[in-house]
Amino acid sequence: MGRGELSGRAIYMKRKRQRWLKKTWKRRALRLKEKHDPLEGAPMAKGIVIEKKALEQKQPHSGLIKCVKIQLVKNGKFITAFAPRTGAINYIDEHDEVTVDGLGGSQRGQMGSIPGVRYKVIKVNGVDLQMLVQKRKEKPRR
Repeated sequence: MGRGELSGRAIYMKRKRQRWLKKTWKRRALRLKEKHDPLEGAPMAKGIVIEKKALEQKQPHSGLIKCVKIQLVKNGKFITAFAPRTGAINYIDEHDEVTVDGLGGSQRGQMGSIPGVRYKVIKVNGVDLQMLVQKRKEKPRR
């Protein structure tokens, strides 16, 4: 690589080539998140609950994680979302409309020992799930 007075273009071109080795830059340049993400780049999405299920945690933890299978309204894709807090799953029924949010694991992925679950439920039928669990509000009847 030139270091002289006229080497500006060579330095610029090398830097341009080296960018592709950075994972974060490459994902952004090729727009991989928008292409593969079920939420299509949005921070939250609405969906209809298809079924409630319990998943086993990964090693070394033991226990059942309460989750719901959701079909998104915007594109019809199916995702699995985690119901946070103790007893939250009791306030979510099949065919309810829920709002999901990213779980916030490192590098946009799953969090901790929950296998393959990247989203959490934050609202049920337009009411905050945390308020339902704390019994401050009631779920509207449909």
